[in-house]
Amino acid sequence: MSSFWSIWISAIILGTIAGTFWLLWATRKSQKTDSETENTTGHVYDGIEEYDNPLPRWWFYLFVATIVFSLGYLVLYPGLGNFKGVLGWSSTGQYESEVVAAEEQYGPIYAQYASVSVEELSQNDEAMRMGQRLFATNCSVCHGSAARGGIGFPNLTDDAWLYGGAPDDIVHTLTEGRNGNMPAGGFMPNMSGAQVGDLVNYVLSFSGRAEDQASAERGEALFAQACAGCHGADATGNQQMGAPNLTDDAWLYGSHAAAIRETIVYGRRNEMPAQKDRLSEDQIHVLAAYVYGLSRD
Repeated sequence: MSSFWSIWISAIILGTIAGTFWLLWATRKSQKTDSETENTTGHVYDGIEEYDNPLPRWWFYLFVATIVFSLGYLVLYPGLGNFKGVLGWSSTGQYESEVVAAEEQYGPIYAQYASVSVEELSQNDEAMRMGQRLFATNCSVCHGSAARGGIGFPNLTDDAWLYGGAPDDIVHTLTEGRNGNMPAGGFMPNMSGAQVGDLVNYVLSFSGRAEDQASAERGEALFAQACAGCHGADATGNQQMGAPNLTDDAWLYGSHAAAIRETIVYGRRNEMPAQKDRLSEDQIHVLAAYVYGLSRD
């Protein structure tokens, strides 16, 4: 933060506190007595008069105490622009210290699971409870708390794996992340609307849902030219590239004709963020076992 904004923010905060104290003190001083009185403020509404009584003394001192507390807080902790407080506290520092403390407490537990294979670990109830908590913290925001995914996010409870469901594949996905890219139009970016319609019908024909059989037949040649390079000639996909199988019932963006058309015309781009900078190798090992077990329950 620049010096100007630091000073400006500090001035607003301190000015607000000073103004609050002045208002509190001036209001009290303007009243003629500290005890209850029959005097009114002159405000009358519907026969109700407003008495000009002061705040109870304890209430007044309570307000003063909050002002004193706020000033003490601003001395000890950050709150005035770039001033970090005499204690030097920061949310980043607290987070890092808590991470170190957690590593000291839980690191040995994760380490003991590191020598157990992913397949065997997926049968360990205690390890899977830890894996579930790791999943809830790091993965559920995209894949859902039940790991069933959503539009654009894979379902992890079925056997349709974009990059493979073997233990090593899952560990690699978690560690390094994945970047999927379906280019608009595939290898034929200049397809006409009619050609896109033919291609959509051909893709629908894999599941017996083609709306126009003649159109689907015309789309076969288009598929071979525009799509087979990634999805394969038989449209069963390519896990090395993350190209999905188009012949099963697992659809990342929807299986209806409009969704397929949108995918072909505009393409798709997905990113699975790498977890290696957030989780240790041992934590990733436990998380991989949990994900591995999701599709085998």
